Amino acid sequence: MLTGKHLISGEWVGSDATFASEPAHGPSHDFAVGTPKLVDTAVDAAEDAFATFGWSKRTERAGFLRLIADEIDARGDAITEIGTQETGLPAARLQGERGRTVGQLRLFANHIEQGDYLDMRHDSALPDRAPMPRPDLHMIQRPLGPVAVFGASNFPLAFSVAGGDTAAALAAGCPVVVKGHSAHPGTGEIVAQAIDAAIKAAGLHPGVFSLVQGGKRDVGTRLVQHPLIRAVGFTGSLEGGRALFDLCAQRDEPIPFFGELGSVNPMFVLPNAAAARGGDIGAGWAGSLTMGAGQFCTNPGIAVVIDGPDADKFQSAAQDALSTVAAQTMLTDGIADAYRYGVARVAAGTGVTQVIGTSCAARDAAPYLFTVSGDDWLANHKLQEEVFGPLGIVVRARDFEQMQQIARGIEGQLTCTLQLDDSDKVPARVLLPLLERKAGRLLANSFPTGVEVCDSMVHGGPYPASTNFGATSVGTLSIRRFLRPVCYQDIPIDLLPEKV
Repeated sequence: MLTGKHLISGEWVGSDATFASEPAHGPSHDFAVGTPKLVDTAVDAAEDAFATFGWSKRTERAGFLRLIADEIDARGDAITEIGTQETGLPAARLQGERGRTVGQLRLFANHIEQGDYLDMRHDSALPDRAPMPRPDLHMIQRPLGPVAVFGASNFPLAFSVAGGDTAAALAAGCPVVVKGHSAHPGTGEIVAQAIDAAIKAAGLHPGVFSLVQGGKRDVGTRLVQHPLIRAVGFTGSLEGGRALFDLCAQRDEPIPFFGELGSVNPMFVLPNAAAARGGDIGAGWAGSLTMGAGQFCTNPGIAVVIDGPDADKFQSAAQDALSTVAAQTMLTDGIADAYRYGVARVAAGTGVTQVIGTSCAARDAAPYLFTVSGDDWLANHKLQEEVFGPLGIVVRARDFEQMQQIARGIEGQLTCTLQLDDSDKVPARVLLPLLERKAGRLLANSFPTGVEVCDSMVHGGPYPASTNFGATSVGTLSIRRFLRPVCYQDIPIDLLPEKV
């Protein structure tokens, strides 16, 4: 049952004002509005919890993560029901995303039990070394302290209340304060109930986790600028993420802001691949573009192909596939409005030709396909800006040399993709060093929608794809964002925080 309240250090707390959810279908519910005062209470409790949670055994935290996963699974039907209502996503998508969310929690539990993530190092004492002795030195990765997490609009489970940022911070030993996203507050509350139940079952300090719902900009500002918050995790728009990033940098004591801000994820179709299977690649690209109404940060919005008959074949196949895709419900009215604005911005670009697209109203999004020459693409930086939705641009490069220019000119990306055949490996070797500097994940002969949660995944890239391209928000390496190295010199071994 929904309470419509915030979870603050183990207590369900209301506030004077409420806001109504705006579901795609089904009933609306009222939720308490967050305030800076509630943020202060939650962060103070998180600091209290850190005194014990930050020094807990990793086996204990692993058990806690597994309890959260079990409690989320126990509420699976309720999560699916309200999640589909709030977001308009199909039940199968929500069930799959829940599987990813609990699988991630269990993966992180296994990972921290192994202890490799601590990167523990030891240089034993050399008391007889000349001309100076060496002390005994242990280096261990240690948790930062309370972490702020902002729920994402496009992933109500995997990047929200118990999503990747929260799971990574808890695995590291950091208490978490989540600002829930107002697009799916009911889903967020049920997941928070699961975390609350796991905290009680594990006997942990209740300040280990809090959820503040809704609220105006002052709530987010207070959260990132609270002096006890030590890091921030965020998935969302470039505009919103950059504003929070700047706030973190302007603090008296700046803190790391791990923002994943999206990208256009360009795909480069090399000549022999285009000749041999351009139609299949075009159809596959269309399917990736429209998956989930294009509301993925890894949506491959740009396809670069060398102009000519093979480009015609690629574009025609993409057009045919897109023409059969019906309008889909977007996550929020605001996202739908932003999509229409993005379509208009692209259509107004010099040299841009609309190939397919019909007007879409209310919360629906229909696919759009545009084409532009390599010259006009290079002259118009705005075409590189992400359009969140099922929109694709075919960039027809004059030749391979111009394809290289395009690769050099793109901004930081989450992904870059090469479509190549064996006979394309010579040009691929030319492009790879260029693309490696632009993206956190490079793909061959597939599409970037769908991010595997595993040890080797990197979900991040140079700015503006993310604000810290040395990190990832997916995979076990994401835990390292919330740790810092500490060297213990001549500290008795039984006083060290981890078994060495």
